[in-house]
Amino acid sequence: MQKSEPDPKIAAFLMKLSALDAGDKAKLKRDAGKTIAEAQSIGLFYRLLPYGLSAAQEEMYFLVATLYGLADGGAQGNLGASLHRARDPKNHKGLDRRVEILLDSDAKQLPFRLRQTVRFLKSNRVKVNWQQLLEDLLRWNYGSRTVQKQWARTYFALPKSTDEEQSVTNGTETNS
Repeated sequence: MQKSEPDPKIAAFLMKLSALDAGDKAKLKRDAGKTIAEAQSIGLFYRLLPYGLSAAQEEMYFLVATLYGLADGGAQGNLGASLHRARDPKNHKGLDRRVEILLDSDAKQLPFRLRQTVRFLKSNRVKVNWQQLLEDLLRWNYGSRTVQKQWARTYFALPKSTDEEQSVTNGTETNS
């Protein structure tokens, strides 16, 4: 699977998020794990949101906006790769179980599960690729479960070579 160009709407949205002051980021963080209907920072969120999104897409943008202040950005690969970087001999059993629960989450459970996951990553000083996360969340409910399979592959796979490791970290596949 080849990596496509970043979606300009997502890039612009993340740029606006990164430009927020600490107070506005804190307002969004207080809504982490909630839906737009439950939110108190709705005005702030809609000032950031690009035009022309469906209601389901708005919810995923909102989810990322509320999680954004919980962990640092700048990671490579998908969320499975970030979780893999946080995995160690002390936490692997519990984390493996947590990742499986996350992968089985439906759209209703996802905000709560992702909030826990992002906080876990922050506590382990592991960064998140916000662009990739939002792109993945916009495809979360696809019947083929492509995103869940990619995250599982990058988290659970144990690469055999440097080329394969780079491919897994980036969330792409190479055909030999």
